[in-house]
Amino acid sequence: MRTFLTAAAIGLLMAGVAQAEDIRFAVAGPLTGPLATIGDQFKQGAQAAADAINEKGGILGRKIALQFEDDQCDPKQAVSVANRIAASGIQFVDGHACSGSSIPASAVYAENGTLMMTPASSNPALTDDAAAKGWANIMRLYTRDDAQGAFIGPWIAKQYAGKNVAVLHDKTAYGKGIADAVRSTMNANGLKEVVYEGINAGEKDYNALVTKLKDAKIDVVYFGGYHPEAGLILRQSFEQSLKFQLIMPDSIASPEFWQVAGPAGEGTMFVFPSDPQGKPEAKQAVDKIKAKGFQPEGFTLFSYAVIQAFAQGIERAGSDDPSKVAAALKDGKPVDTVVGSVTFDEKGDLKNASYDINRWSNGAYAPIKQ
Repeated sequence: MRTFLTAAAIGLLMAGVAQAEDIRFAVAGPLTGPLATIGDQFKQGAQAAADAINEKGGILGRKIALQFEDDQCDPKQAVSVANRIAASGIQFVDGHACSGSSIPASAVYAENGTLMMTPASSNPALTDDAAAKGWANIMRLYTRDDAQGAFIGPWIAKQYAGKNVAVLHDKTAYGKGIADAVRSTMNANGLKEVVYEGINAGEKDYNALVTKLKDAKIDVVYFGGYHPEAGLILRQSFEQSLKFQLIMPDSIASPEFWQVAGPAGEGTMFVFPSDPQGKPEAKQAVDKIKAKGFQPEGFTLFSYAVIQAFAQGIERAGSDDPSKVAAALKDGKPVDTVVGSVTFDEKGDLKNASYDINRWSNGAYAPIKQ
């Protein structure tokens, strides 16, 4: 009996050691609520990456264990999630999604020495403010609003010279940030909007806005916001016989946009980082994710790439110390990911981002020739 109990105790101890040696990553995003599609993309991408890395032996002989956290893209929830992650001892975060969540959460991670890398938040203030405060552990494996604005603003000015343009936003850090970036570069290239207005996200009736756009004879609308509001604005415009060219940022790279907009969404354009799904380095990951019944569009592969970056950073640093990993990722050497070979600047932003202009048609989207 003594031998049996000793063996059982050793077994439990060894199981505890094995579990303690897992490297834990948190994945934080909107797993529920109106933007849950984005959260699902985060989850699917991160899990696929962790599985692939674990199948090859893990990181420095240790397996990845993921913990999923739901912030609903709400700033207060995001801070609560960040505090819970920090309290649990997790030191690496794949997230958050919305800039309005990432920015307040980043202060918690900075205070606790956690390395946060977002695969979606694009507001420049996230990394600019972190750099100004000396926070070296806030990074972004995605593009910035000012870079996206510099890309699409001049294109709109040239393509729609002489047209009546409206610039709308949803008053969030993300929506207003990207709308203002596009507005600035569009104006600098000679095209001034005739309507600039913020809407209230979550409303169901935008007919007053539609009437205003109709009275202004709007030809083109740039809207910084998300698919629920975009779809409703288009449908209600269609009902008032108002047709305009809608152009948006990356937030509508989701089938849910078409589910909300329906045929009124035909021809809608949006900017998105060059789609990694067709890249050779993404093929194996894409095939495996599709085999499980999930389409790896939107932010799926960017979330996958964050997990890859963490893994390579830990291997490069020879340590899971977040500060050492961040320094290793910013050393100028490329990091190999499913979205391509990436490098980070001293702020933790991606270098040399590229974009596509995509068009929705009959429920699907594809890049257009520029």
